[in-house]
Amino acid sequence: MSMMSEFKGFAMRGNVVDMAVGIVIGAAFGKIVSSFVNDVLMPPIGMLMGGVDFSDLAFVLKAAGGEAAAVTLNYGMFIQTVLDFIIIAFAIFMVVKAMNNLKKKEEAAPAAPPKPSAEVELLTEIRDALKNR
Repeated sequence: MSMMSEFKGFAMRGNVVDMAVGIVIGAAFGKIVSSFVNDVLMPPIGMLMGGVDFSDLAFVLKAAGGEAAAVTLNYGMFIQTVLDFIIIAFAIFMVVKAMNNLKKKEEAAPAAPPKPSAEVELLTEIRDALKNR
């Protein structure tokens, strides 16, 4: 088998395609959450804290000198990224929880035992008839 045909077989399996779709949707969801945190959530929080812009919060470790830029520790951006993570982690938790609940419902409903074959039913009737003699 050539390498291209092996790769095609690998890439077209259902799991790989499902994973690729999940990655694309996850990336889009991450951008939506980042926009939500940066553009919707953080401005009111900053306003409540006295007009603070979290993206500008930083500690200056070394001031700018000559052509060298200042070295800063941007903790405001870190706070925004942590909020992104918390929201995404909570959304994933809710999805996994819903899937686990569905799986539990499927497991809780036991499957009906299979109906015995005609031969087994006939032998059972014969056995019962012999017992009653």
